[in-house]
Amino acid sequence: MDTWVASKSLEGKRTRDGLTGWRRERGNAPLGDVNRSIAVPRTGPGARKLAAFIGPGYLVAVGYMDPGNWATSIAGGSRFGYTLLVVALVSNIMAIVLQSLCARLAIASGRDLAQACRDAYPKPVALILWFLAELAIVATDLAEVIGTAIGLNLLFGIPLEIGVLVTALDVFLILYLQKLGFRYLEALIVTLLGVIAVCFGVQVALADPQWGEVIRGFAPTTAIVTNPEMLYLALGILGATVMPHNLYLHSAIVQTRAYGGSTGEKREALKYATIDSTVALMFALLINASILILAASAFHSTGRTEIAEIGEAHGLLSSLLGTAFAPTLFGIALLCCGLNSTVTATLAGQAVMEGFLEIRLPPWVRRLVTRLVAIVPAAAVTIWYGESGTAKLLILSQVILSLQLSFAVIPLVTFTASKAKMGALVAPKWLVTFASLVAAVIVALNVKLLIDFALG
Repeated sequence: MDTWVASKSLEGKRTRDGLTGWRRERGNAPLGDVNRSIAVPRTGPGARKLAAFIGPGYLVAVGYMDPGNWATSIAGGSRFGYTLLVVALVSNIMAIVLQSLCARLAIASGRDLAQACRDAYPKPVALILWFLAELAIVATDLAEVIGTAIGLNLLFGIPLEIGVLVTALDVFLILYLQKLGFRYLEALIVTLLGVIAVCFGVQVALADPQWGEVIRGFAPTTAIVTNPEMLYLALGILGATVMPHNLYLHSAIVQTRAYGGSTGEKREALKYATIDSTVALMFALLINASILILAASAFHSTGRTEIAEIGEAHGLLSSLLGTAFAPTLFGIALLCCGLNSTVTATLAGQAVMEGFLEIRLPPWVRRLVTRLVAIVPAAAVTIWYGESGTAKLLILSQVILSLQLSFAVIPLVTFTASKAKMGALVAPKWLVTFASLVAAVIVALNVKLLIDFALG
C-alpha cells in the first residue's frame, strides 16, 4: 500500500512521486482501509483488466440520478415535454469530462481531490475548501434523506417524519457491507441500479411515448435560451446533475484498484477507469432521460403541465397509465435511488474528512454524524410544514450544491492541466481547453441559478 507521511515543504522539488509542484509529499492513502484492496491482473486479455476496474463509475453515476435530479426532470418533462432532453445530454457530457479528470488526477498523483487541495494550497485556503465540501455533502445527504423518506411514504405509507428518522438505520447496512469488502458495496450499487432501470423501463413502455418527439428532444433549440421559464428549468437540471461530492468520491475510490506504479500501468489504469465511468454515466443519462420521458408522456401530453413534486407525480401515474402497479414501480425506483445515494455520500464524506484534515474515523461514525446533521433540518421541516416543505428543502439543497460546485471544479481542472503536478499523465491541451469551457459554463450557469433563486 502506498502510504507516505506528509513532511517538509517540497515546493519546486521532485518528490517521491516523481512529480513537482506539490507543496508536500503525498499523505496517507485515500480511504486507507480499502486502498489498493482490489487486484488488477498484470497479464491476460484486456477484458479481464477492464472487469477489475468496473465499479467505481457506477458509484459515481448514483450521484447523477439522486432525488434532486428526479425533481428537476419531472418538472421539466411535465412542463415542456421532451424539449429539455438535450439539456440532460449536455449535462452528461460535462459530467463525463469532469469524472475522467478525477480518474486522471488520482492515478497520476496518487491523491484524491481533497488530498490534492490540501497538498497544493496554503492551510487557510484548504480549510475553507474543506468547509465548503462538507457543506455540499450535508446538502447532498439532505436530499437523500428526503428522497428516501418520500420513497418509504409512497410504498409503505410511513409518515414522512418517521421516514426521515428511519433513514439513519442505513449506517448499519453500510458498516456490514464495508466489513465484507468494497466489491460487495459495488455489487449492491449495481444491483439497485438494475432495479431502477427495470422499473423505469416498464413505466416508459406503459407510457408509450412519441419516439419521434423523443429523438427530436435531444436536438438543441433556441427556445431553451429565449424562454425564461424553460431556461430556469434547464439550469436546474444542470445544477442537479453535476455534483461536487462526486468529484471527491471518484478520485478516492478509483484508487481501490491495485494497478501498479509504472507509467505504462498508470496509462492502462486510466484507460480502463475512464471507460468504466463513461459507460456508467451513459447509464445515468438513460435513467434521467427515462424520468423526463415518463413525465412528458404521462403528464405533459395529458395537459398536466404543473406537476413538479415527486409525491404528486406518483399519485397520478395509476390513473394516467391505466395500471395499479405503475406507482409501485415508481416508489421502488425512488427508494433504491435513495439507498444508493446514502452509500456514496458516506464514502464521499469519509474521503473529504480524511483528505483535507487527515482525520480518520470509522465509516459508521462519519456516516452517523453526517446523517444526523441532515436529519435535524429535514425532520424539523417535515414536522412543521409537511410534504410541501420537504419539496422546498430539496430545492434549497440543490442551490447549496450549485454554490459549492465551482470550488471543486476549478481546482480539478487546474491540477490536471499542470505537468509539474501530473507528470506524464498531464491532460492533453484539447482536453484542458474543453474542460475549462465546461468549468466556465457550469460556473456561469450556476451563478445565474443562484441569482434567480435569490431574486425569486
